[in-house]
Amino acid sequence: MKSILILMLSMVAMQIQAQTKGEVRNLYGDEEIPGAALPVGQLTDAEIPKLYDYQLASSEKDLVFLVIPGGGYSGVAINHEGHDVAARLNDQGYSAFVLSYRLPTVKTMKDKRFGPLQDAQYALATIRKENKNKKVVVIGFSAGGHLAGSLSTLYNHPQTKELKKANLRPDFSVLCYPVISMNDTITHKGSKEKLIGPEFSAKDVELFSLEKRVTKNSQPTFLMSAKDDKVVPIENTYRYQQSLNRMGIPNTLFTYEEGGHGFGLVNKTDARDWFAAMLDWLNSLPE
Repeated sequence: MKSILILMLSMVAMQIQAQTKGEVRNLYGDEEIPGAALPVGQLTDAEIPKLYDYQLASSEKDLVFLVIPGGGYSGVAINHEGHDVAARLNDQGYSAFVLSYRLPTVKTMKDKRFGPLQDAQYALATIRKENKNKKVVVIGFSAGGHLAGSLSTLYNHPQTKELKKANLRPDFSVLCYPVISMNDTITHKGSKEKLIGPEFSAKDVELFSLEKRVTKNSQPTFLMSAKDDKVVPIENTYRYQQSLNRMGIPNTLFTYEEGGHGFGLVNKTDARDWFAAMLDWLNSLPE
């Protein structure tokens, strides 16, 4: 009888948790989007930023994750670099949020360069407000890795007045086959053009080349990439790690010999699990 009761209670707990998984909200609620070039009523659903809630009803973990999918700043790979990642984090007992951010366009933003960063900052501030006793890990993929890296390095550049008093610095960063540099020799040119193009100022190239934004206050960082990545060369990752090393910031790099780009959680060419290694590394860091 006791075992049946425990099973029933467990099932109820799972149902309660399931009700919260993946619930979506507009990032800015019912308010107009700061910095938008159009009112919300004139935007398509895809042009309104959203936060998918994968909070667990009860989690003893002291980390909560903000997941930022990639897509070259021309789309959002919300499934394999978003929902799948959050679901696996849930399986490991961690709460998570998936950000569907606005894509940089002059049609919908007064300054397209900073629209995605503004959304990421609002998402981080929201997560901190709802998880006051937890540390926030930002995990980003490809161009989402660039946005996660921008959030990690440009936290002293709040994009709205409402964000000026918020703590916008992630506690930890996880950058997966990330776009890092705007240097033409190694950048992903599509991401560069979408974010700061089509005409490139030297100031923007410098600001959004994240290897140049690392400081002694940067957060511990887990990096992952494949050496044969032809879309976003691994040199992006190497340069970010070099900057972290120069500043004495704890970091580690998980590399695959093969796998290319955009494989998400599973690199079919290698049985090693970067995701498990990432969690092990985060949990090994001193508090």
